[in-house]
Amino acid sequence: MAMDLVRDSPFGQILRYVTKNRVFLYPEEKPDFQCPSGYKPHGEKHQEDNSEFTLQADSAPIPSEEIREAEETLPADTDVEKAGSASSDNGSTTDAEKIQRVSTASSHLQRIRTLPYTEERLEQDRELALERTLSRPIVPTRTADGVILVDWYTTDDPDNPQNWSPRKKAWTAFLICLYTFVVYCSSSIYVSSTELIRERFGVGEFKASLGLALYVLGYGMGPLIFAPLSEVPTFGRNVPYITTFFLFVVLALPTSLVDNLGGLLTLRFLLGFFGSPCLANGGASMSDMYSLLYVGFPMMMWVSAAFAAPAIGPLLSGFAVYAENWRWSQWEILWMSAPVFLLFLFFLPETQPSTILLYRASRLRKVSGNEKIRSQTEIDRKGITLTHIVVDAIIKPLEIMIKDPAVMFVNLYTALTYGIYYSFFEVFPLVYPVMYGFNVGQTGIVFTCIIVGCIIAMGIYFVYLYYSVIPDIMKNGLRSQEFRLRPALIACVGPVAGLFIFGWTARESIHWIVSVIGITLYATSVYIILQCIFTYVPMSYPQYAASLFAGNDFFRSLFAFGAVLFGRPMYVYLGVGKGISLLGGLSVMGIIGIWALYYYGAKLRARSKFAI
Repeated sequence: MAMDLVRDSPFGQILRYVTKNRVFLYPEEKPDFQCPSGYKPHGEKHQEDNSEFTLQADSAPIPSEEIREAEETLPADTDVEKAGSASSDNGSTTDAEKIQRVSTASSHLQRIRTLPYTEERLEQDRELALERTLSRPIVPTRTADGVILVDWYTTDDPDNPQNWSPRKKAWTAFLICLYTFVVYCSSSIYVSSTELIRERFGVGEFKASLGLALYVLGYGMGPLIFAPLSEVPTFGRNVPYITTFFLFVVLALPTSLVDNLGGLLTLRFLLGFFGSPCLANGGASMSDMYSLLYVGFPMMMWVSAAFAAPAIGPLLSGFAVYAENWRWSQWEILWMSAPVFLLFLFFLPETQPSTILLYRASRLRKVSGNEKIRSQTEIDRKGITLTHIVVDAIIKPLEIMIKDPAVMFVNLYTALTYGIYYSFFEVFPLVYPVMYGFNVGQTGIVFTCIIVGCIIAMGIYFVYLYYSVIPDIMKNGLRSQEFRLRPALIACVGPVAGLFIFGWTARESIHWIVSVIGITLYATSVYIILQCIFTYVPMSYPQYAASLFAGNDFFRSLFAFGAVLFGRPMYVYLGVGKGISLLGGLSVMGIIGIWALYYYGAKLRARSKFAI
């Protein structure tokens, strides 16, 4: 597995290109490879076609009632992932025949490529989970004009990311979370240097804060370009990841050395821009590897890396900047990102199934001499230019938001919560050093309350998924999309309560721990709300999910960009209590919106031409 990991990594692919595919060979390139008969030109004998265990791609799907009947013959406490092996062990001919029919049906469904987050997709995931335990050959689809659509060789094909071992999946998910952490942490790590930058360049607070604001704006704009690029099979996930992350690491060096404000701000914007693919594609990478039923757990870890990282940034740089100089925070970005980039370069496999099959088709054409072999995406994207893909990805989120009130609310509410989060980087220096005498490093420690809130929320959401959502789906199937908003109905009160607690207890006469509790409550509730919303959106708008997430990230970052700039003047002129109360009052609209979306979301979807 280790060699396959390196082979599929960017380093392995670069080395293969340089050596003209003489190293890190794929099975199709090895001398002992036997080309499956389904990929041979017409006229050659297809011995496997009549095999008892060969799965025909054009087989008619079996009704779901028979699938359930097959599963019901297995022990009640047997997990569906282990169903195939359980049936093989008991030697029951009837069970084996039924499972064979399930495999045939789900093989057909695999080619349909149904939209994600639908009842049909859930049913497909259940069937494929059972099928993958039975190693059966898959005969590819042959179209009327003789084109052969390349597919996985067997139901348990190890090249299929869904079939990877738990260790390989966990490693890949860990790398993506680590990458996301570095990029998000690099935004707020600048905060500790703000005062020293003011002194060094002789500028006011507004200009000094642009170093944070422009970074946030950069990683809001990047996904509009990098999200559609990752959906192009020629690029896949890894090309946008590795090229932009390489530029991120390279730019971290001049950012640490630059000695003029204009250059520093420009480089900070470019750092955010080139760090953004983790925001655009991280969730997609998780979905490539994990089934719909269990993808919530790695997604939870990925969101946690993004949510908690900005709170850790000031802690990492606070004491160092206080002891050394303002450049120390930027050097830390280089020290964090360079090792992660090397791990990406050598050990990050490609997760995009369309990309894996695209290059498999190319290898099969060479080994079989059959030029009719094509991947499905080669046919689907014929005549579609890259420019059209990028332009559509930019325009489509705006069109949906304007025409669909549910999407507009989601974008505005998440933008508000994100802006409030980043305004903390402006208000904390006005509270804890001024009112409680904290130094820069101690003020950075205060941000750990957001991490505590994130950990609490993760525990709550894990219990919710494991003991409520998954058992309910297994028993009743997918409910309406609004069902996933239930935790948010309670959590939506938390941001308002947390903000008011912080705003009106941040004073010398009240111990600082009380205001910290308010921020912790805010962080806990916002995390749960965002998890619910980020589940609701792709379930309601699956065919536009990538564009909507890119658009949502842009709106969130745009508001956060503004919040960093208007935050300090607002808190200075209104006072901390009144300024926070204004944001808390705006958050009340979130309570109304979440409840309205829960009760009227289905009606809004019925009127929308975009939702399902």
